[in-house]
Amino acid sequence: MEDQSPWVARDRLAGSLLGLLIGDALGVPYEFHPPEALPADAEIDFTPPASFSRSRAGVAPGTWSDDGAQALVLLDSLLTCKRLDLDHFASSLLRWHAEGFCAVDGNIFDIGIQTQTAIARLKAGTPPSQSGPAGERDNGNGSLMRVLPLALWHEGRDAELAMLAAEQSVPTHGHPRSQIACALYCLWVRFALSGALDPWERATQRLRRIAPELSFPFAEVENVLDPANAANTRGTGYVVDSLWSARAAVVHTSSFEDCVRAAIAFGNDTDTTAAIAGGVAGAIYGLAGIPIRWRRDLRGTDIQQPLLSALLDVRVPGLMLYHQIKA
Repeated sequence: MEDQSPWVARDRLAGSLLGLLIGDALGVPYEFHPPEALPADAEIDFTPPASFSRSRAGVAPGTWSDDGAQALVLLDSLLTCKRLDLDHFASSLLRWHAEGFCAVDGNIFDIGIQTQTAIARLKAGTPPSQSGPAGERDNGNGSLMRVLPLALWHEGRDAELAMLAAEQSVPTHGHPRSQIACALYCLWVRFALSGALDPWERATQRLRRIAPELSFPFAEVENVLDPANAANTRGTGYVVDSLWSARAAVVHTSSFEDCVRAAIAFGNDTDTTAAIAGGVAGAIYGLAGIPIRWRRDLRGTDIQQPLLSALLDVRVPGLMLYHQIKA
């Protein structure tokens, strides 16, 4: 991060992680609905209006889905190993799938087909470097939704961050397009954390500059970066659409609350779009910019707060947590 007070740095780091979890939990009740079927933006909350036919009615309001759980699995692995260790990360994903590790109430739900395939391959002994489906049609958003903690934890060169972001995608999403989307997202979050005025533009410029060094295929880089993507945002599970839908929610709003609601308003894969957008918005507006009621009503404090505290102690040591999460 660029030079800024330790308090601001911690506030942005905490805001980013909580922003992902809150965005995810906020989007869960609205998933699979087309945008025209959703409540008005101002009515989007953990508990939808009584007249709305919510998705996953058995899931308590304020519960994150597989998006948040896998993100915390990645964070736990990074903190445990002090590096990205694909074997450890893959074994933790298996633990999540079998035991509900990092899932609220140990309840796993909303697992994508591609991730299910990768998990089955890992269980059968396929190495994590080869387990992720890698065909043209294997570009769901399952690795993009979880990569945020890498950007929060990593302190090295931008090229290394991008490389690691791509690498963490491979156990479940092996196609270069998914890897590049993860790399761009981590750069976007890094510039947001630094307080850059236009973190998306800074990230795209940096990705173009370092892509040859990382041997990212030129055509796939241009596919992910193509400005025409901005005109086709639909909040779907396609990795490029997820990324650009989150971008639209971030750049066309001026608060965390408006951002995650705008992300959900796209409909379709609402929890993931809001998780991706929420991670960036939390980095921009900080923990203090997230409504207190959402911090208070987010479930799973016993899971996320120890991991968040450990992350903050690594990145900005010597200070108490800037805000109590539920203050």
